[in-house]
Amino acid sequence: MDSIRIKGGVPLTGSIAISGAKNAALPLMACGLLTDETLTLTNAARLADLATMTDLLSQHGITVEWQGRAIHLGGKITNNVAPYDIVRKMRASILVLGPLLARVGEARVSLPGGCAIGTRPVDLHLKGLEAMGAKIELDGGYVNASAPQGLHGATIVFPFVSVGATENLLMAASLASGTTTLKNAAREPEITDLARCLIAMGATISGLGTDTLIIEGVKSLHGATHAILPDRIEAGTYACAAAITGGNLLLENARAADLGAVLHSLRDAGVAVTEEPTGLRVCRANGLHGVDVMTEPFPGFPTDMQAQFMALMAVAEGASMITETIFENRFMHVPELNRMGARINVHGSSAIIRGVRQLSGAPVMATDLRASFSLVLAGLAASGETTIARVYHLDRGYESVEQKLAACGARIERIA
Repeated sequence: MDSIRIKGGVPLTGSIAISGAKNAALPLMACGLLTDETLTLTNAARLADLATMTDLLSQHGITVEWQGRAIHLGGKITNNVAPYDIVRKMRASILVLGPLLARVGEARVSLPGGCAIGTRPVDLHLKGLEAMGAKIELDGGYVNASAPQGLHGATIVFPFVSVGATENLLMAASLASGTTTLKNAAREPEITDLARCLIAMGATISGLGTDTLIIEGVKSLHGATHAILPDRIEAGTYACAAAITGGNLLLENARAADLGAVLHSLRDAGVAVTEEPTGLRVCRANGLHGVDVMTEPFPGFPTDMQAQFMALMAVAEGASMITETIFENRFMHVPELNRMGARINVHGSSAIIRGVRQLSGAPVMATDLRASFSLVLAGLAASGETTIARVYHLDRGYESVEQKLAACGARIERIA
């Protein structure tokens, strides 16, 4: 397996182009199951997770053609089974369940895998589909779903916010008969991006950006062209890279509106973030100081930025506390950061970080997608050399990491 070697201590300067969002692209690709016509997605990033979704859709009969930054999806569904050997690689594979059920009335989808950061059950997906008329059975690690009479509208109140369930039911409801109302729906920018794509395909959806989405089902959807929004998590990650190295970066295409809570926390920590015509400029305004954050559904601080912000707080003056409320097992990067000289103690769902003046390079191991970049950030700021193993996690969600960082002065290389 590949590893990444970093010789730290270099302030990053220059510009980094923010790629299309992974968390938006995956449900958008699943929309290819909702029509026989061609759906074209532009601004797509070359990521391992998108390759996995390509494999999954292809075995359903969908033709997936990449042309540069564009993905063209089209064709008829010939297979309604999403097999374990593909689904185990990525949790977002469950997003084919709603579209398959809506289009062909039957689906057999393996229970999903992905990063080992918590249980992340799919019961909200299944209960929502049952409310829309689906019959659901669990058998041998698979979800067997059928709707021989088609799906119908329903009012679904989520007991807690779920991005994946909101996406799955939003797609399914677009082809259901009648009106579906999703209450306490996720409000993430990726949800709004999905809704806009569905509207371009002929869906009728209102309430975009709110916690109540109303979908008037239509008989069929048609092809469309849709640009994937910039990746707010990648933007936030590279903002932390500028701050932790004392550098100055222009994050091209980054959108402040998608990063509200992250930008607020960065500014409280002493990081200057200014909007420019082509993106966001990030640099240290003065010394870094510790701030407390708690992960919450959007517009709160995203769980996908928790590990990266922890690396930043590891070198901030004073103490800080990060509380994780979304996933119960998302502090696996803490022992690895401590190997590099960080002073972090975990108490239940909170981590107490006491900032140190300097981290030191060490061999470390990535444990999940976002944790892997927290180690990259620590390595960029550390004295000496850091080697990060198991970087296949990184490739799932970050495009051309070494190239983007090296272009801004980082001493970084991938070792096969």
